[in-house]
Parts: sequence; C-alpha cells; structure tokens
Amino acid sequence: MMIHVFLLLSLCFSGINYGQVGSNLPPPDKVLGLLSSLKITKAKIYDTNPQILTTFANSNVELIVTVENQMLAVVMDPQQALQWVITHIKPYFPATKITEISVGNEVFTDDDTSLIGYLVPAMVSIHGALVQLGLDKYIHVSTPNSLAILQESFPPSAGSFKSQVSATMSQYLQFLANTGSPFWINAYPYFAYKGAPNNVSLDYVLFNKNPGMVDPYTKLHYDNMLYAQVDAVVYAMFRLGYSGIEVRVSETGWPSKGDPDETGATPANAAVYNRNLLRRQMRNEGTPLRPNTKLEVYLFALFNEDMKPGPTSERNYGLFQPDGTIAYNVGLSALSTTSSTSSSSSSASIFLTSSADKAAKMRYQSLVYWMFVYLLAFQVLLRQH
Repeated sequence: MMIHVFLLLSLCFSGINYGQVGSNLPPPDKVLGLLSSLKITKAKIYDTNPQILTTFANSNVELIVTVENQMLAVVMDPQQALQWVITHIKPYFPATKITEISVGNEVFTDDDTSLIGYLVPAMVSIHGALVQLGLDKYIHVSTPNSLAILQESFPPSAGSFKSQVSATMSQYLQFLANTGSPFWINAYPYFAYKGAPNNVSLDYVLFNKNPGMVDPYTKLHYDNMLYAQVDAVVYAMFRLGYSGIEVRVSETGWPSKGDPDETGATPANAAVYNRNLLRRQMRNEGTPLRPNTKLEVYLFALFNEDMKPGPTSERNYGLFQPDGTIAYNVGLSALSTTSSTSSSSSSASIFLTSSADKAAKMRYQSLVYWMFVYLLAFQVLLRQH
C-alpha cells in the first residue's frame, strides 16, 4: 500500500505569504484548514482582513498583518495610529495570534516617493499605540523591503544602501534597534537570473550543487544567491553603524509560469528552488556571515492569484491552485512509504506528488499524523544526502 503524507512545512519554511488578489480563492476557513493540515503555523497577510482575523482566532497560526501603503500618511498621526490599532488589532488580539504589524510594503522603492517620508513616523506612531495599549511586548513593528534598496550587493561584503534612501534608512534602522524588531527583505534570486540568464548560474540561484563564489574581502564561501543577498543587506547595515539587527526574508519564491521573455519561469525550476530551500530550512541553516542564526524565511506564496497585475509570472508563484490542489510538483512536498502485507520491511523515499488527483489530496490531509512516525526516518535520509 502506498501512503502519501504531506511534509510538515512548519518544520521547514518559517512561514508563508497568504495573498488575496484573486477572484476564485477559497474562503478563510478553508485556508485555515489547509494551513492546519500542513502544520504551517506562521503566515503573513497584506492587510487586516477582518474575516481572516476572525477565522484564525483560537488557531495555532501566528499572523503578520499589514498597514497598506495608502494609510501611511494617516497613521503617522499618533491619534490616528491609536485609532487604527484599536479598530484593526485590539478586537482580535490575543485570540488571533498577531505577532507583527508590517507598516507598508516595499515603501523605499515605491513609485510614490512621498511614502518614504511617512514611513518612520508611521512606524513610531503605530508602536506608540501598541505601547499605550500594553501590546508592544507581543507585537513587533517593521516593514518589508525590496532588494532594490541596495546600491551594491556583489560581493556581499560590498553591500550598501542607495544614497537616496540612506537618511531615512538610518532612522528606520534606529527604530528597529530600539524596539528589537527584525529587518525584513523580499529577496528573489529568480529576478537576477531572469535579467541575465547568460551570466548568472542557474544552479547557483536554485541551490543546486555548484562551485559558488568566495567573497574576496571576507573569504566567505557562498553556494547560493539567496544567502549572498541576505548578507549584502547585513553589510549595508554595518556601513550605517548597525550590527545587531536580525535580517529575515519576508518573501522569496520562484514562478512556475511566465511570459516568453521570462526566462526560467517553469514548474521544474520552481520545484527545485523550493525543494532545495526547504532542505536548507530543515537543517536550520544560517548564512555564511551569521551561520549560528537560522535564517527565517516566509515563502511566497500560498496560492496563485489571478488578479495580480504585471507579467504572467506575478500570477504564478503559488504552491497551490485556488481549489487546493498542488500547483506543481514540489519534490519534497511529501513522503512516500511503501509497505506490503507479504513483507515486514518498508522503505521511505522522496517523490513528486501529483497536482491533479483531488482524491489523493484528501487522503494526504487525513493521513498527516503519519508524518510523526516517519519524520525520523526522513531526517536520516536527508543527512545521508
């Protein structure tokens, strides 16, 4: 008999991004059921959708919520920030495990450059509201940043912020240092490969075996681009005088489909990227610069979202289709255990799951608990490889 069990992603990726820009996405209760069946305990949403916050109450899923960019000019006023927290956070917390508020998204690189001036005052006001309500011990305040904030990123030790954001960046970093909040980065090695496929090694960006590169100044060896990008951010912070702020990855992923000019956007590459990243996460790896601190990674994304603007790839980052079937073969998304009534022996092997068999999906979800039995064997298998 073949028993197919979903890999417990909570043991691998730190969390997942739950976007809602789609016309046919399942309701929040179905999403919570999916996350629960996968044992995913951390998610990020891009608003404060009351349906989601209500549905996720009394669950084991921790949520990062977002103040939308268009609200920054409003909540920079302390009174407006207090009202925002009273309306959007207080009614749901602590039943809903809100752990962080993202103030805006990729503000430093937004087309509306006026947002940069609103960012730090808005963060200070939101944090002040949390302090006033006694919630600051439980809920951090930060913001996700695009890698485009860097002027230099190669080699990692040359990492530096663009001069046009450095003044506000210093204020932002001071806020993070004062409040013990992390620096979040949206890091996509896919973009680097797409932009220069003849010059960027596909194996390097996919975490495959490759010679990698050695930073000529630090002599640190990098065998994948994601870790190099993260360390470039760390060095950029060093240059502004900040050395103790943790860098976390708020988004990373690989599209399974793209336009003709979007080189590398294929199901096979998406599967390899996520599979190899998953392996690294299971080992609790840090980057070469910070090897003893596990890199926290939120995968992008839970679902394909058909209403997102831009190239085809933007609508095809999801692990799942809106109906809950797997969008592509992740590779390490399941554990296969083969047993026979005529034999007392069994063997475990990694296999590629099918995205077409809905009945199999239901069997996966009903048999999740078997993962606890076979997890030890799976970890031994990983160490052997």
